[in-house]
Parts: sequence; structure tokens; C-alpha cells
Amino acid sequence: MPVQCSTVTLTSSITVADGIFAPGHLGELTRQLPFELVDDVLERTGGTQRRLRLLPSRVGVYFVLALALFPQQGYVRVWDKLTAGLRGLLHRRPSEKALREVRRRLGIAPLRLLFETLAGPVAQPITPGVRYRCWRTVAFDGCSSTKAPDRPRVCGWLGKHKHRYGTDGYPMLKIMVLCETGTRALLGAVFGPTREKETGYAEQLLPLLDGGMLLLNDRGFDSDDFLAKAAATGAQLLVRLKGTRAPARWALLPDGSFLTRINGTRLRIIDAHIAVTTAKGLRLDGQYRLAT
Repeated sequence: MPVQCSTVTLTSSITVADGIFAPGHLGELTRQLPFELVDDVLERTGGTQRRLRLLPSRVGVYFVLALALFPQQGYVRVWDKLTAGLRGLLHRRPSEKALREVRRRLGIAPLRLLFETLAGPVAQPITPGVRYRCWRTVAFDGCSSTKAPDRPRVCGWLGKHKHRYGTDGYPMLKIMVLCETGTRALLGAVFGPTREKETGYAEQLLPLLDGGMLLLNDRGFDSDDFLAKAAATGAQLLVRLKGTRAPARWALLPDGSFLTRINGTRLRIIDAHIAVTTAKGLRLDGQYRLAT
């Protein structure tokens, strides 16, 4: 019992800016988003404040990032989390109105440039699970279940999904990203109304591909036009085709695969039977038609 009831006290120290800039940090994540980077982004986008007040622009950037970390919390509660370790350094807490105003004052330009600066592959060539032979494996991934604020301006842009029981309570946002599969690091991201097709958003990210990448795609990205545009980037492809597709057989290869041409793009088609056995002994299998 004495061992079970014993306690230990842990203390840690964090480095923050001085004065009114002190709330501008994200704890350990500040190493990935240093002060110098945020200041440079603000200067390049014209977001630096003209006069120093309670909420400088740098603090505003970190506050907006903290809002993304705690999406279920209100402005004031997120501010309290941001400043929880700064007791004694701050003389007053900004009002909710002031926090809204700093977000509006920043706009989208600094956050967009900050993302574009940090986005990109992070794995080293020797990192396990990020490459197939000499190619870095990447993939598209989409999400259509993100709720947006139910406000007139947002609804006018995104709209609301209608079904037989009525209309959804919130407008929904579709997000499409290109990521490094081994680390899940984002190379790029776009978003917009859910009424647009996934391939339309994915095409906006195709310029991020290059000849050193192997793009892994599921059946939703096997249209003729999309395959041709993806191949034109110079990246290698491995795409699962819909089972209903029956490409013309131009040449049969010794291993049973065959060559074809889709929308001017020369592809190799592989019919594969893939089986997986889980740790509990459950066996899952299926037929896959792959294009590469």
C-alpha cells in the first residue's frame, strides 16, 4: 500500500516570448512553428501589426492554430489553454470580441503561406515504410464529414445537403489532401463544397507530384482523364480500377498481366488475388484489378 499511495511531482519549463508576445506559443509544437517563421510569414503577407496592443499579430497566429487543436472549445477557453502556464506574466485577459477581431484582422493569407511553407515530405530516404524501391509513396485522401458554421455567408458558398427527411443542420466541407503514406505528412490540401467531385479537387494537387513519387490511388480516381493527367506529372502510378472496367489487351506479358492504352496513356494491367490473415485468424481476400 505505501508504494501504491506514493506520489511524485514533475516540473517542466517552457520558453516563451517576452511581454505581450508571451501567449504566442503552442508548447512543444512551437519547435515546428518557431517565432521567426511566423514573423516572416506575417511580414511577407502584410499581416504585421502597425501598433503594439494587447494582441499582436504573432499571438493571433498561434491563437488561430490553437483553435484548430481544440475545435469544440470557445474563444475564451482556448485562450485559457494557451496561457495556462503563464500565470503571473499576463496582467489581463482579452475579451471574446478582441479575440474575434484579431482573427479577422489576420485573414487567411498568413495561415495559407504558413501551411505552404511547412507542407511537404518529411521522411528521410532510410525511413522504413515510406518508399517502394526508389520512389516515395504518396496518396490522395478525402473527407466530406467536416461541419462548417451555419452562417449565411458560409451556407451561400457550401450550401446544405438535402435528403428525403429534410436538410442537414450544418453545411458540410469537403477536404482533399495529398499525403506521404509512410508518415502521413501533408504535401498539399484543398477544400470546398461537397457537391464537387473528389477528382476535381485532386487535380488541383497534381502539380505537387514529381518523377520521384509513386502515387497510390483507389477506385475513385481511375477515370481516363484523371489517369492521363496524373501520368503527365512524371510520377509513377499504381491505381485500383473498378471491377467493371475491361481495358483492351494490346499485349499479353509472361506473368499474366497485359499492356493497354487508356486515353493515350500506356498502362500495365494486373489482375491480383490479395488475401490477408489477421492476428485473430480472420482471413480476408478479394480480386483487385490494378493499373500501373
